[in-house]
Amino acid sequence: MKTNKSYSKRIRVTRNGKLVARMPGQNHFNAKQSGTKRSRKRRANIITLTKSIRRRFLPKTGA
Repeated sequence: MKTNKSYSKRIRVTRNGKLVARMPGQNHFNAKQSGTKRSRKRRANIITLTKSIRRRFLPKTGA
């Protein structure tokens, strides 16, 4: 099965096998948001996916 490239470009696999992704909505229109919300979006999010979704979208990535 091939890896879903659009999915794998948004997700990074850490050494321990955790999945990390960037918060959505960071590119523009952020001036009206509060500073805490903007700084919260700079951090990466840890994602939890089921085994079936990992197997379907991210085979051969170590996830």
